[in-house]
Amino acid sequence: MADHNEDHPHGLQFDLEAIERQILQRRHVLGLLGFGGSAALLTACGGGGGGSSTSSATSTTSSSSSSTSSSSSSTSSSSTSSSTASNGSCVAEPETTNGPYPADGSNTSSGATSNVLTSSGIVRSDIRSSFITSTTVAAGLVTTIKIKLVDANNNCAPLVGYAIYFWHCTNNGLYSLYTVPTESYLRGVQVTDSNGEVTFTTIYPGCYSGRWPHIHFEVYKSLATATIETNALLTSQIAMPSAISSAVYNNVSGYSASISNLAQITLASDNVFRSFTAAQLAAATPTLTGDTTSGYSGTMTIGLGS
Repeated sequence: MADHNEDHPHGLQFDLEAIERQILQRRHVLGLLGFGGSAALLTACGGGGGGSSTSSATSTTSSSSSSTSSSSSSTSSSSTSSSTASNGSCVAEPETTNGPYPADGSNTSSGATSNVLTSSGIVRSDIRSSFITSTTVAAGLVTTIKIKLVDANNNCAPLVGYAIYFWHCTNNGLYSLYTVPTESYLRGVQVTDSNGEVTFTTIYPGCYSGRWPHIHFEVYKSLATATIETNALLTSQIAMPSAISSAVYNNVSGYSASISNLAQITLASDNVFRSFTAAQLAAATPTLTGDTTSGYSGTMTIGLGS
């Protein structure tokens, strides 16, 4: 009881001042909810799955429109997390392994050093076909991803003239030049344009046992330096969206093995993505739109840090 009585030892003036402070605090909180909600959603420049990129203005609209359904709010939040770097806020992509099948000069395949980066024809936007000893086109659902490369240490300024090496597995979880040694598909290099952007047209990658569906990439200062892995400024991986992966694997021919593999893995148990923070994982996931008939296309922003 003594502790309770000590709540009111100062008289009427103290009580009036306390009430005024509470009113001011409430106004401050309401102000944050009305106008500051967008800031919390703009901690990453990369995408979540399923929505299209939006400007930072969408975040404010999403925050104030609390009467919308939970599904609409989820879509809006996903879209906002993938907004472009024009707002000056982005996440530096974390460094990861290049995996056992990089073909970047760092390991061997069939007893020989495998380095597709020095092969004529590696610089291309559409990477669905082989280009070294055959012209076989990889089977799978067409998927196009536009990547914006930005400087995470300089207000997310676009990085122009950088080279990005992009590769991933087939629809049944194999890799060209290694587990499919006679093919060279699903590998390519592009140079960022004046907006810091490159576009790759490929297929949706399958899910093999023990890994979340993903795409590998390496960033180089220029095309001239994109000749061997030791020159890479960043080696990392892209996480494919969960819902879209499930839709593709269950509805598109050629992906049947991925259904059970996806069911046995989560982002939290994946040996690469489990080390990502929530913001890093959001930035590493492209925003895709489309369907399992015509394919998917989307965007993401990759932040290059120190």
